[in-house]
Amino acid sequence: MTLSSHIHELKKKHQTLAAAVEDAQRSPSTDALRIVALKKQKLRLKEEITRLSA
Repeated sequence: MTLSSHIHELKKKHQTLAAAVEDAQRSPSTDALRIVALKKQKLRLKEEITRLSA
């Protein structure tokens, strides 16, 4: 896997997590800890994308 394709896959995962966070925030039954965990995963992916892009 090339670096650019790896970054592309990470960006797709980041977008998927962003959608999951939005869905979880709209649902009143979603646990707040679940939302926090999703946001942390999303942040880790963004940091990895930034690190690899530099």
